[in-house]
Amino acid sequence: MDMEMQATIKKLVDDLGTSDLVVVIGAADAEVAQVTAETVTFGDPSFAGPLAGVSLRLPVYHILEPEVKQAIPHDIYDEQAGFLELVADTEEIGKRFKEIRGKIGMV
Repeated sequence: MDMEMQATIKKLVDDLGTSDLVVVIGAADAEVAQVTAETVTFGDPSFAGPLAGVSLRLPVYHILEPEVKQAIPHDIYDEQAGFLELVADTEEIGKRFKEIRGKIGMV
């Protein structure tokens, strides 16, 4: 996750708090998605960005997880994210995101 996006998320949390925020990630690569999820949950692991040492503990989901997919109108989901199902390991991504949410007490 780039520094500009980290700064944007930090500002949203500073302005709104965390109770009404959910992060949805759409990276097709499981490793990239996991690092991004961990960054907004536990802080920037590289200790280089605005979220270095900042544990926001935000709930994080991947666009391919069933909970997210069901919340989006079918035609919009297919148009905007459906192609990811062809290239991403949805089971692996789901497993990683569930583990991250479990670490902050979300199941």
